[in-house]
Amino acid sequence: MKLTIKATATPTKNIPFVFFLFENTDITKEPFFKLLAKGEREYLSSIRSHLNIKEKESRVFFMPATERRVIVVGLGPMKDFTQWKAGFATRIAVQAARKEKAKDIAFWAGSIGNEKETLNFFETVAANAAMANFEFVKYKTVPKDGFSFLELIEAVYDKKNRAVEEGLRRGVVIGEEINAARDLTNTPGGDMTPEMLAAHAVKIGKQNPGISVTVLDEKKIKSLGMGGVIGMGQGSDAPPRFIVMEYLKGAKNDKPIVLVGKGVTFDSGGLNLKPDEHIYEMHMDMSGGASVIHTIAAAARLGLKKNIIALIPAVENMVSGKSVRPGDVLKTMNGKTIEVMNTDAEGRVILSDALEYSKKYKPALVVDVATLTGASMVALGLRYSALFTTSKQLEDEFRRVGEETGDRVWPLPLHEDFEENVKGTFGDWANVGKPDRMGGAITAAVFLWQFIKGTPWVHLDIAPRMTAMDEEFLAKGAAGAPIRLLVRFLEEGKEN
Repeated sequence: MKLTIKATATPTKNIPFVFFLFENTDITKEPFFKLLAKGEREYLSSIRSHLNIKEKESRVFFMPATERRVIVVGLGPMKDFTQWKAGFATRIAVQAARKEKAKDIAFWAGSIGNEKETLNFFETVAANAAMANFEFVKYKTVPKDGFSFLELIEAVYDKKNRAVEEGLRRGVVIGEEINAARDLTNTPGGDMTPEMLAAHAVKIGKQNPGISVTVLDEKKIKSLGMGGVIGMGQGSDAPPRFIVMEYLKGAKNDKPIVLVGKGVTFDSGGLNLKPDEHIYEMHMDMSGGASVIHTIAAAARLGLKKNIIALIPAVENMVSGKSVRPGDVLKTMNGKTIEVMNTDAEGRVILSDALEYSKKYKPALVVDVATLTGASMVALGLRYSALFTTSKQLEDEFRRVGEETGDRVWPLPLHEDFEENVKGTFGDWANVGKPDRMGGAITAAVFLWQFIKGTPWVHLDIAPRMTAMDEEFLAKGAAGAPIRLLVRFLEEGKEN
């Protein structure tokens, strides 16, 4: 559903109003209150004792005089308020409006600090509004009265503010690209093979002339010596693809930032077949690939003056007589060999070739994004992605930007001591750490490190953030992480 968010001085008549109220705030003192009709003001004044809503709660009130709906969302104590909480509150408001089957809402918009702070604030608000207005309905029959989505949000001001308008515009772009990635990720594996994922990337390139897209087929992948990609995709009837997207709008001599996204379009686990409880959502194992495709799309739409490359090794990890076997040894693009100890640890194997390929760009930074390990979920729960890097500056930058945007990350150790755990017996490296199941997120990161040492690098294990939690006020399915983090970092982060 297309959502329009616009700044206006005069809200549409009888449009539902949203009040975001801090703890113990008197609604009659809010700037938005004066825009209500006299009868509406009198009614809300008479029930003000019922308007002290707790944080993360909302309530809908009907104005007897006009039948306007007023949605009140609690923000909690003012001293604890953050940019991220503003985005979360926006989700609550949008979800409340959708439950009411409203098509539009309005809220008050004013300056938040300086120009940059105001822009980032309303970018967050708009992006989260778009995210909350998304639901994956591609395969559902349309109800008689249609699906419940907002079509218009009005940000009402008493003084025109360029930063507010620009923040809203940017937030809509980012939110749309997040939702496009969620749509892609939610698509069933039967309708999203490596070839189809590549076709989607080509389509993105056509929609954004600043992006050039090259798709390497199986023959070209073999000729480059990408034994990891070929090996992990050989069990499927759907051949692998290696997707290269280039957006070069920075200075000619500026080294690019390379984003690498895991593109396993379905992960059966291979011969180490996944159990029932873990195989259902494995069409989402290309979440990293979807996120970098739509991060570069967002960068192009926002006109970022950066050089950005996106690389997506795309395979389907399936079971057949051609499947790679436990004990097989694969030779990667850089000549190092991988002993396949477990065919369900396929993501790190295909990423090894992509990380090697990234070096051809002499990048300022490589960031790989992957739903890599269940161990990261055990370590961190479902609210943070795992962050690995040897650079304290990059760790601090990613944590800062993650906290601002809501794509939060938390660091885990990356140290040479762990290399002993991933040394192979009959190959250079083993794709599963020893002892098995101990520090799995760390040994996976250390394994990847062997293919990118000497280049500034960040590894994001987004398995914890693959799907939205019930309490996030988002539709079930893909969460769209970490596009907000990546876009903000590309624009203002310090990569070296």
